[in-house]
Amino acid sequence: MTDAPVLRAERLSTGYPGVRISDGLNLEIRPGSFTALVGANGSGKSTLLSTLARILPAHGGRVLLDDVDVHRMNRKAFARTVGMLPQHPSAPEGITVAELAARGRYPHRGLFGGFGADDAAAVDEALAVTGMTEMADEPIGELSGGQRQRVWIAMALAQQPRILMLDEPTSFLDLTHQLEVLELLRASQLESGTTVVTVLHDLTLAARFADTVVVMNEGELVAEGTPVEVLTPEILHEAFGLDAIVIDDPLTGTPLVVPRPGAVRASVSPEPEPASTDADAGASQDAGTTDPDTADALRQSQQTMGPAAHHER
Repeated sequence: MTDAPVLRAERLSTGYPGVRISDGLNLEIRPGSFTALVGANGSGKSTLLSTLARILPAHGGRVLLDDVDVHRMNRKAFARTVGMLPQHPSAPEGITVAELAARGRYPHRGLFGGFGADDAAAVDEALAVTGMTEMADEPIGELSGGQRQRVWIAMALAQQPRILMLDEPTSFLDLTHQLEVLELLRASQLESGTTVVTVLHDLTLAARFADTVVVMNEGELVAEGTPVEVLTPEILHEAFGLDAIVIDDPLTGTPLVVPRPGAVRASVSPEPEPASTDADAGASQDAGTTDPDTADALRQSQQTMGPAAHHER
């Protein structure tokens, strides 16, 4: 990894219409890194991710991709560089695994939306990496939750973004499938150099897979650094109201958070839902991404698509 950040937030303020969540955030994402955004419900992590991905406009400050303000970039060029998988993507009824994965190629298509050899190769590789090749012709609706999530990740990988953002990709999955998804993301990071930025709730999994953990609380960045640096009892108490000890995972040596019984404050309120727009709704339904230009491209092209020992820290 190089020292220069690939993505940077400068004095960034985030929120929704009429609701300010964060003010003056500064954050740097290094190329080829795996960054986990963690925090209690309502801490602002999903809002921050959506603002970095240009889904939500900044209320102040700016987001820079390779030192260029993302809002000055061509939308299609941005979509080719940054892939975003939202928290609850939905697919059209009857669409197959291969068809959904192929949608990741729309930002790369030309004026007439043809599906070429490069597109087919990218889809084949994404299905192979996610272990979904044998199920390419299966309808999405007949898959398990873990399998569906792998297909969505295949779509994101087929997009071949340099930066892959995911909002709670392990939500509603059992532990086995959570590990499966995170192993896929880490493999993409290590083997292809993909920069991964994801919101996670499980602190132990964040510590195991992420290079960098960003801890948020009430819209502020409480801590940023390696899992060992930031997942401390003091920071956990500040950000989560959690009385816990932190030991070394006996298998990986990464931090393992062990809450003490009966020592949790009331959680904060969840973040407000953003006001829906036609572009947001169309993108979420059609593409699994809420970048307006990507969604438009997907809709326009749809007609052309074919089938350590323990010790307390």
